[in-house]
This record gives sequence, C-alpha cells and structure tokens, in this order.
Amino acid sequence: MGAADDRFAIMELLAKYATIPDEKNFDGVFDVFTDTVRWDFESVGAGPATMKTPADIKAWLLPGFTGFAATHHAITNHRIAIDGDHAVVRAHIHAEHWIDPARAGGGPTCWVAVGFYDDEAVRTAEGWRLCSVRMTMTHSSGIEVAPIAMAIGQELLNAAARPEE
Repeated sequence: MGAADDRFAIMELLAKYATIPDEKNFDGVFDVFTDTVRWDFESVGAGPATMKTPADIKAWLLPGFTGFAATHHAITNHRIAIDGDHAVVRAHIHAEHWIDPARAGGGPTCWVAVGFYDDEAVRTAEGWRLCSVRMTMTHSSGIEVAPIAMAIGQELLNAAARPEE
C-alpha cells in the first residue's frame, strides 16, 4: 500500500467516524477505533481526556445522539502525516445537531459546532484505526439543545429497554 492509498484509507476512516452519529449506526465504532482510544472532548464540556474502549465510546454517544432528530458531521481539509504504521491527522469539523422543535421550548433547535480534530491513527491487521481523538471546538451556537437531546435520547432508550406490555 503506497502513501496515496494510506492517505485515502485514513480519509475514509474519518468519513466512517463522521457518519456513525449521522446514520445512528453506533456499532460502527468497532470498525473505526483501536481496542483503547485516547478520547478528548474537553472543549465541548465532556470532562478531561480519558482512555476508552469502542464499547465505552458507543455508550457515550448513544444517549445524546439518539435524541437528535438529525445530525450532520463534515470532516474536511485533512492534513495527514504518515510515518510507517502511524499517522497524525488534523482536520476541520463542522457539525450540526437538530432536535424536534416541539421539544425546544421556544429556544434553539440546532447546535452548530465548528473546530478541529487532532487525531492519531495506526495501521492494524483490519486496516487503519483511530487510537486518539481530540476535538477542539472553536465556535458553537445553540449548545443548549445538547442536554435536551440527551434527555430525549435517554427517554427513547429507556422505552426501548422496557418489555412490551
């Protein structure tokens, strides 16, 4: 595999990552991440960086993103430095997250977040996988919809977990 093939594979990996919440395909985390991942979303209020497994990431994503009516994540302007089986990636992120207007209480219905991803990927037997993800939010509007989406998502997950009556 040449450098251009590696670059394309890493860009495809980031595209898979971006579509996990958009398609609500949360099992996609198992095709994107290594067994342990340095996970840093401190800039969006998610606490300090920590190590997570793909299952942890799925559990972290599931309640909030289940509650959004729709999301759109675009990762662009990839700058990729490859050194053997390790790559460092810097890319722009533009993410939009919509909730049902009926649940917005007259407030915003969309959270827009923009910034950068500074990620690391490694080549594995299954292909390139992310081993470190850091999102640095440089601008945000409407973030108050995030806790509403989390509550909606938790309601939906709780309802799905209840046995049918």
